[in-house]
Parts: sequence; C-alpha cells; structure tokens
Amino acid sequence: MQGEIYQELPETDKMPVLFIGHGSPLNIILSNSYTESLVRLGKELPKPKAIMVISAHWLTNGTYVTCNENPRLIYDFYGFPSELYQVKYPSFGSPEVAEFTSEFVRSVQVKCNNNWGLDHASWAVLKHMYPQADIPIFEMSLDYSFNEWNPKTVKYHYDLASELGKLRRKGVLIIGSGNIVHNLGMIDFSNIDAKPFDWAVEFDEKVKSNLLSGNHKYLIDYRNMGRTAPFAVPTLDHYLPMIYAIALQEKDDALEFVHEGFQYGSISMRSFRIG
Repeated sequence: MQGEIYQELPETDKMPVLFIGHGSPLNIILSNSYTESLVRLGKELPKPKAIMVISAHWLTNGTYVTCNENPRLIYDFYGFPSELYQVKYPSFGSPEVAEFTSEFVRSVQVKCNNNWGLDHASWAVLKHMYPQADIPIFEMSLDYSFNEWNPKTVKYHYDLASELGKLRRKGVLIIGSGNIVHNLGMIDFSNIDAKPFDWAVEFDEKVKSNLLSGNHKYLIDYRNMGRTAPFAVPTLDHYLPMIYAIALQEKDDALEFVHEGFQYGSISMRSFRIG
C-alpha cells in the first residue's frame, strides 16, 4: 500500500513550511495587516499539491490524520457574531496523502480519522490564503495524552515532526497553526488592538531571537526562558504547532517572519515561513 501511494506522489521541489498565529476567529471576516499577510503568502508561495495543517484545536489521545474525502467545516468557537457561522469554505480532503503520512512515520502510530473535519485553526487561515478552496487539505492532531508540564512532551512532538520532512518533497505545504503567546485567562476581549502585556512582549521577543539563531533546544525547553513562560504558555496546545514547524527546518532553510503583532493584549500573532 505504501509503495503504491508513494509512486502516485512524484518528487517536487522542496516546499516551504509555515507557522501561522491564527488568533481570534474574527480574523475570518476582518481585513487587517494580519489577514493581508495571509493573502500575500497565498500569492507568493508555490502552489501546493496538498496542505497539511497541524492544528492547535485538534487534541487527541494518540496521533491522527484526517483521511476523509470531504472534511466537514467545524465552527469550534462560541459567542461570536452570527456572520461567522455563515462563512463557508468548501474544500476537499487529501486521503491519499494522509494515508501515506500514516504509513511512513515510524516512531509512533499515526492513525486515520474520518470523523474530524477542518477546525478554524485550518480554514480561518486558508480562507485568506486560498479563497478558491481548490487545494486538498488534511489535518494532523496533537497527541495531548502526556503530562502537560513534562518538558519531554515538547521533545516528543519535535521528534515526531522531524519525520514529516518527506512530505515537503511531495508538494505538500505543512502549516503549524497556533499562537506563540496564548493566554485566554488574561485576554482583553473588549479590544482586539489592546496594548500587549509586557510579559507577552518579552516572551515573544525571546522566541523571536531563538528562532533567528536556530536555537531549537531553547524553544523546546521554553520554561527556561524565565518568569514570563508560564504566563505566555499556560497550556501547550497553541505552542506545539510552532514546534512542528521548526522541527522541519533544514540546514539550508532560511526563516522569515511574515507577520508580527498582538491581538487582545495576550495573543501573539507572530507568523513565519521556513524555506
């Protein structure tokens, strides 16, 4: 089975890898510097044969990929304007590439899932990048069955992600979608443009510095970045997609920030491109 799928996926030039800070669901309908950066990305990147999104919003016991032909749209947000729940993104899945992914990863068992669809960590971003919804999409979940404050948890995800590089040479655009700083407990819901907290800026800048220097070890051991870490990363769900992105950085891959900024005071919208 693996050999057959592999033959159907010819080699391509190496695709970039993205980390996108997706932020508020309101970005689905807003036009701002962040959404404009997504539009530019969609125009500048080589057109992918398929897209895999590692989603901060799909937390599972074990690791899964969506293998359905027509993934449903998941409106996994609450209390927002009714307009958001009317937005459509009629994309289709990529079961062949998803199954290929489930078979070539060796360190863990990656299982197919036909029940999940596309949550807003995927489609809220891709709606701006590829508004025609003409590229096959599948998601990979985050195994959230570990002790959240065990630093080996982050290393586990980093090692798993490093096995996904083969997809880059099969025309697959890999996107980690989360947020480097994501603290909903201290968020200022009244103002999307609220001044960011000092601790949020400090941690975001430390991450930026380590991304530019390629210091992945420090990013894996993020709790050693000082007193700001527990505030910036109170849970791992939105931080881990960035770990997947950097694990795929190869020696010849440059890293470029495509957007910087904050929303609601406690959410970093920092996004970057690798390669």
